[in-house]
Amino acid sequence: MKVSAEEIDNQTQERNPGVEYKMDPEPEYIRDDYKGSEKLKGKVALITGGDSGIGRSVAVHFAREGADVAIVYLDEDRDAKKTKELVEAEGQKCMLFSGDQSKPEFCKEVVDKVISNFGKLDCLVNNAAYQNQISDFTEIPNEQWKRTFAVNADGYFYFAKAAMPHLKKGATIINTSSVNAYVGMGSMLDYSSTKGANLAFSRSLADQLTPKGIRVNTVAPGPIWTPFIPGGMKNTENFGKMTPMERPGQPSELGPAYVYLASKDSSYVAGQTIHINGGMIVGG
Repeated sequence: MKVSAEEIDNQTQERNPGVEYKMDPEPEYIRDDYKGSEKLKGKVALITGGDSGIGRSVAVHFAREGADVAIVYLDEDRDAKKTKELVEAEGQKCMLFSGDQSKPEFCKEVVDKVISNFGKLDCLVNNAAYQNQISDFTEIPNEQWKRTFAVNADGYFYFAKAAMPHLKKGATIINTSSVNAYVGMGSMLDYSSTKGANLAFSRSLADQLTPKGIRVNTVAPGPIWTPFIPGGMKNTENFGKMTPMERPGQPSELGPAYVYLASKDSSYVAGQTIHINGGMIVGG
């Protein structure tokens, strides 16, 4: 389901992060014709921000490929329960964890419970993030700057650190960065800065873990139609129009990339970034 930029009017939500069930049109999380082939059979994945958007797409794709999943989200209960239903409809198990990933004790508690219930952890997907649009960087409150880094950068570190004792040779970590790590975005300076941090974190972590047989890679989305957009942007009209494809991407167009990076198909790929951005040419 490809949605044109013109089909998206100026819709915003009072809450940030936004929720998927209030979006119009709702995002597509998986194509009807996507056929699983047991690429992740028997695997266990932990996905942050897995309640909606890209995270929901990853969860459902992983489930269709045979993985059980644990989903971390802030407080979007209705979206999270829907994703759990979708995972279970694929015949896989799903655990839900609501909380703040900027708190290291919460991250460790989640990982411990995943290990206690599933017995192992094969893939960590660091995907949850926070953004808020402010055009003049001098008007960004200091607390917002700290909060954005606490969620988007600290949270990735805390979950990776908590997961590390349980990751064995062949395990994978996939971090979600952004096209903004490469091109920047003036109206989201704090968010863009954290996405650059995610990129450097991934490359540095890959440098440490690749010799241990644990692969770390990154996905850098462009403008994707998710609750992130009406929740954190002031104007969504013609969203995605600036890309060469002149439209926003759908979460369903990202899920398969995460499957690739989590599976043996990418066994010779580490420290790399997959750019899914509608044709925007970026360095790196």
